[in-house]
Amino acid sequence: MIEPLLGSTNAERTLLFLLAREEGYPSEITRFFDTDLYGIQKQMDRLESGGVLVSRTAGRTRLYRFNPRYPFLGELQALLEKALSFYPSAEQERLRIVRRRPRRRGKPL
Repeated sequence: MIEPLLGSTNAERTLLFLLAREEGYPSEITRFFDTDLYGIQKQMDRLESGGVLVSRTAGRTRLYRFNPRYPFLGELQALLEKALSFYPSAEQERLRIVRRRPRRRGKPL
């Protein structure tokens, strides 16, 4: 949807994922969108070096989120919200569901 503005599909996916879930790591985004890890990592590094994202380490995992000091954060989030509103409702719902706890073994989905 806003790929031409951002320069790549992976940048759009990364930003939409972080908008919906507030925080994430590259392999989580890769699994969600079924894409390659290298492309997502490259975009996250590019966005972090540009000041759009910040990261922190939690154990062995590097978690990324939006930089609250980024001067255009409000405008960027408004643009992403508008783009997300044009996605199918099933995709929007799937993006917003956050499951961080492990599932009980044998429990049906």
